[in-house]
Amino acid sequence: MSDAGGPYLFDVGVITLAHTDALVRDAALSYVQDSIAGDIDAVVPYPALVGAHNVLTTYYGRSNADASRLLQNFMDAKRIHWYDGMSEDVVRGGLSQSNDANVGGWDGYYAQVAIDEGVNTVLTIDDDFKRFDGFDTKIILSPDEFNELNSFLGN
Repeated sequence: MSDAGGPYLFDVGVITLAHTDALVRDAALSYVQDSIAGDIDAVVPYPALVGAHNVLTTYYGRSNADASRLLQNFMDAKRIHWYDGMSEDVVRGGLSQSNDANVGGWDGYYAQVAIDEGVNTVLTIDDDFKRFDGFDTKIILSPDEFNELNSFLGN
């Protein structure tokens, strides 16, 4: 995979999907594997792992122990830029981003991290990040794949 769009910020949905048994997970898994191998430059905020744990246990039926193990293994990837900033300025900026783009607070926070870290592309499974101008957005699932994921989740 080319790093032409990098550095990339991984949204919660991408991290979560890569750690599931869903048939459409390969789109996310390929980015995660490439980031672990150092083939692409990836930025992952630590709070995204907490969010992924919540989604894995709440919506994908993973046990607490299984989700924790999977995400702790992912955390061992040394070639990923693990973003640990949760300063007042980043949170305040994220809330401003949320307000301006009319999206949830977490998306605003990730957008602010992307801007602060010089991210070129946010990888996601939904289109909320297209409302931001500071970076490109790559939705990793086609509409058909997204429908398949919703069916898998019983939506």
